[in-house]
Amino acid sequence: MRCSLSLRRGGGVNGEPGGRGAGIERVTLDMGGGGRLSAELVRDVFLAGYGNELLERLDDAAEFRLDGARIAFTTDSYTVKPLFFPGGDIGRLSVCGTVNDLSVKGARPHAVSAAFVIEEGFPVDGLKRVVRSMRDAAAEAGVRIVTGDTKVVRRGEADGLFITTSGVGGIIPGMDISCAGARPGDAVIVSGAVGRHGAAILNARERLGFEPGPESDVAPVRGIVDALAPVARSLRAMRDPTRGGLAGALNEIALASRVAMRIFEDGVPVDAAVRACCAILGLDPLRLACEGRVVIIADAAASGEILLLVRAAGGADAAVIGEVTGPRGDPGVPPVSVESAMGTARLLPLLDGDPVPRIC
Repeated sequence: MRCSLSLRRGGGVNGEPGGRGAGIERVTLDMGGGGRLSAELVRDVFLAGYGNELLERLDDAAEFRLDGARIAFTTDSYTVKPLFFPGGDIGRLSVCGTVNDLSVKGARPHAVSAAFVIEEGFPVDGLKRVVRSMRDAAAEAGVRIVTGDTKVVRRGEADGLFITTSGVGGIIPGMDISCAGARPGDAVIVSGAVGRHGAAILNARERLGFEPGPESDVAPVRGIVDALAPVARSLRAMRDPTRGGLAGALNEIALASRVAMRIFEDGVPVDAAVRACCAILGLDPLRLACEGRVVIIADAAASGEILLLVRAAGGADAAVIGEVTGPRGDPGVPPVSVESAMGTARLLPLLDGDPVPRIC
């Protein structure tokens, strides 16, 4: 589950109290978008129903001890539409998404499970293609798919194919990663260009015809996180900016850590194809999903070394994009701001939903 709210009742700006979230009566599509309404749903239904000290941390993966070993465990469901898109498909996405949730918790992924809900009439050749993609992604990420389940539902009762994957891994020695770990003075780093996955899904789904079209960045980030082991004690928080994009990940960390952040817009790497797509459609690339990126909050003194390690591990476009400016101020004001090249600033709050639903 995503870490995007305080645990108090209400529903104001960025999940803060405001009285709007206590009266949820029916689930809406926006509640699956990773924004403020998702936060209210998690808080008012799931945490209220079976919350505990592990779940309430709302990190990408839960951390616990098993026979003395530090273990990370995560689960996620994938309903992306279309199932096959430039740069990947639902199979690659399901493996990489789960592996990445473990990695950004500071864990080395070990094993993955896979459960399928298949609509009657789904082509077997398409299913085989998805399975091969999962096999290849697992090999790339250094994990095995070791258990699973299959269900078939009647035609019209599912949208082709849904996949749920879970994963387990061991925490890298020295890693102490938490969504609540950011401190004033820390640097904000991203491992590569943002917004590619969301733009690729939108272009493919709506047949917008952008040429060259954006390609998804879906990939395991294990290599990048493994490379950070030598600077483990300088790392505070990590996040893979999926639903809600970079903006969502930064807000989640800032809210959990009770800090404020400032991002320098011209320092955020964005591919030309994504920038063009967003300019024409009026979208913000900071809010579009990534599926192969890491947001890193770290001691500013180590930021240069971190950049070198990330770039050597494949994050060629990695950049320091901002800073943690201090403790959180007015709880009614979004904790993340963006400064333009002209020196003007704007706030970057959590949205109610997601501008591109069903991206994962």
